[in-house]
Amino acid sequence: MKKFEEKTINSEQIFEGNVVNLRVDEVTLPNGETSKRELIKHPGAVAVIAITEENKIVFVEQYRKALEKSIIEIPAGKLEPGEHPIAAAIRELEEETGYTTNGLHFVTSFYTSPGFADELLHLYITDELVKLKEPKSLDEDEFVEVIELTLDEAKDYVAEERIHDAKTNYAVLYLHALGR
Repeated sequence: MKKFEEKTINSEQIFEGNVVNLRVDEVTLPNGETSKRELIKHPGAVAVIAITEENKIVFVEQYRKALEKSIIEIPAGKLEPGEHPIAAAIRELEEETGYTTNGLHFVTSFYTSPGFADELLHLYITDELVKLKEPKSLDEDEFVEVIELTLDEAKDYVAEERIHDAKTNYAVLYLHALGR
């Protein structure tokens, strides 16, 4: 038995959607008691730290309904079934920013909200951007504006909570640590 493991007694699918599925599991706790866990199943996601020749970071501003506001984020999106994370990262970079890349480098992967979701986000970085002659189309329900910021400007946006999500905050801290 794994330390602190919770054994599933019963699992009930509550919702099946386009982005997430929700299930409720009844579990036995390490102390023998039982509890319920509401769990989001997610196909995984990718995000790209994209840096221009002018050493600016490419962001997108987009409205997030869950927050009821717009925030500024690095380009990102969910994995399609069977899609490799690198292919998804290039697709999202092209769709959201109008750039492609000749070199995408893996940074890390991390769980975004492990208390209730299994979403694993794969983070990449590139400073080999190429502007697309014919920009790709966004998803039909997606509306974004591309914004290019210096690292110092991005740090100001973090302080102002205009950049306010985990993956983008991680990206800014990562670039700061690299001294970019």
